[in-house]
Amino acid sequence: MERTVFSFDQAVNLLQTKKYATLRSLLSDAEPADIAEFFEQITRNQYAIVFRILPKELAAEVFVELDSELQQILIESFSDIELKEVLEELYMDDTVDLIEEMPANVVKRILANSTGEDRKTINELLKYPDDSAGGIMTTEFVRFKQNMTVEEAFEMLRRDAIDKETIYTCYVTDVNSHLIGIVTVLSLLLASKDALIGDIMEENAVCVYTLDDKEFVAAQIGKYDVLALPVVDAEHRLVGIVTVDDAIDVMHEETEEDFAKMNAMLPTEKPYLKTSSFELWKSRIPWLLLLMVSATFTGMIISSFEEALATQVILTAFIPMLMDTGGNSGGQASVTIIRALSMGEVRFGDLLRIVWKETAVALMCGLTLAAVCFAKLFVVDKWLMGTEITMPIALVICLTLCITVFCAKLIGCTLPLLAKKIGFDPAVMASPFITTIVDAVSLLVYFQLAKLLLKL
Repeated sequence: MERTVFSFDQAVNLLQTKKYATLRSLLSDAEPADIAEFFEQITRNQYAIVFRILPKELAAEVFVELDSELQQILIESFSDIELKEVLEELYMDDTVDLIEEMPANVVKRILANSTGEDRKTINELLKYPDDSAGGIMTTEFVRFKQNMTVEEAFEMLRRDAIDKETIYTCYVTDVNSHLIGIVTVLSLLLASKDALIGDIMEENAVCVYTLDDKEFVAAQIGKYDVLALPVVDAEHRLVGIVTVDDAIDVMHEETEEDFAKMNAMLPTEKPYLKTSSFELWKSRIPWLLLLMVSATFTGMIISSFEEALATQVILTAFIPMLMDTGGNSGGQASVTIIRALSMGEVRFGDLLRIVWKETAVALMCGLTLAAVCFAKLFVVDKWLMGTEITMPIALVICLTLCITVFCAKLIGCTLPLLAKKIGFDPAVMASPFITTIVDAVSLLVYFQLAKLLLKL
């Protein structure tokens, strides 16, 4: 039966009136993600009640969708038998993710209720870095030998498929577990039952290594448009697979992390409403302190030209416009390059091509902005508002605008590439950081041009 989105209000009403049989029927037709959202609508003492009325397999699917705080509450309310049943239904990568997020006392209880074989697998998976292919892979996949027949392969699928995360793509290994090919269920269906797996498999399968970065793995899944990628060790032995749902989770996490860094914050894993004010303070204050200190350089630049500004006070009025335009220009370039880096569209070797392209863009943007600014200075500022704008002053402002945009575009496109090259996250070189640098550059250019053209 196809699951449909259910009414939260109806489910809450059934729970409050203790019509559990009807509620079970309603939830059984709902998506796990919707049921997990329903848990957000109920009180803490109702969590265990709702979870226990769910069918066993559905309960495990819902459990994976819940946030770690709610998972911990449920585990603490479970008996050992209930905990063991949930763990039996979870895929191994989900169990490992659960262990990584739980406190030590909960982890100890989870391991105590896992089988010896599962504990061994969990310990092996925990050895891999969190940001690697090994850290996100699952060990539950279908493995064939090349001398098996299609009929034998189907018998294995019927017997083992229920415990595997995906069965559409199956993997072929030799006696030493080396990956030698892949075979899809479609190719099995189209082949005769006596055909050998080695004759119908696809050789030279795309794979990733256990220590490959998880972002690279997610990009490979998108690049080759596959549902899963095999993960091999240094000796090319098949040790696991990364499925498309794990890749989507990686992309979501990385997007959230980059978004935080690009807005001068440290990433947080909790939803906003579940993040305390103290945690938000901790995530924001380091960057604010850094940017505040770096912004003092702009103050020092202004102070050093204080006497020159005193003779042409009108110049002060255009400082915010020049700084903002420069910051915005640099931000545009940096965000574009950061996105291209994350999508694998550019690399450090493309630096000269990128600089050339951004130079052309900077010249066009700078000239356009300068022309509009020049017209605005005389039409709006001088004639309508009566501001004392002279041709030399207008020339200083417009030239500064051109040079600032040019410098900002170059800084914005090169810093993320340099950061990536030396091993830093390019997102750190986004708008707030680049804006601070460009602010200082724009002021230096502005005052130097003013001294040169206005004889200050």
